[in-house]
Amino acid sequence: MKCPYCSYDESKVIDSRPTDEGERIRRRRECLRCGKRFTTYEVIETVPIIVIKKDKSRETFDRNKLLNGLLRACEKRPVSLDTLEEVVDEIETMLQNSLDREVPSSQIGTYAMDKLRDIDEVAYVRFASVYRQFKDINSFMEELSRIKSAKEKEPSKK
Repeated sequence: MKCPYCSYDESKVIDSRPTDEGERIRRRRECLRCGKRFTTYEVIETVPIIVIKKDKSRETFDRNKLLNGLLRACEKRPVSLDTLEEVVDEIETMLQNSLDREVPSSQIGTYAMDKLRDIDEVAYVRFASVYRQFKDINSFMEELSRIKSAKEKEPSKK
């Protein structure tokens, strides 16, 4: 690590600790030539995820777009922002851990719907209605029937 004061290439680490919930590492260093101290931050480098949209165009994954979509679906619902940020974190982690660097937007939408189904059924239906672009009331009712039958098959949670 190059010293910002004398540009010498070698320093020793005096202190090291994680910051930002483990996303970065803060290191306190001392230059081996001039003895001055400075701080560096190490960030894990990630490979960008490319989203293939319905029209076949490509753009980099934007977690804020996903979060905004979830926020719209959960408007006036008892779902905390922390819960939605956890969902986005989980989806982003799944995408980063997959071997695919290009992911269809439909896959991201499916992940989001699966997570919302477990959190809030109304938010799930809202998200699904936009994401699946129901053509008419019948296709919307079919989805509601699927949700209802799946709920009836679940063991009661007491």
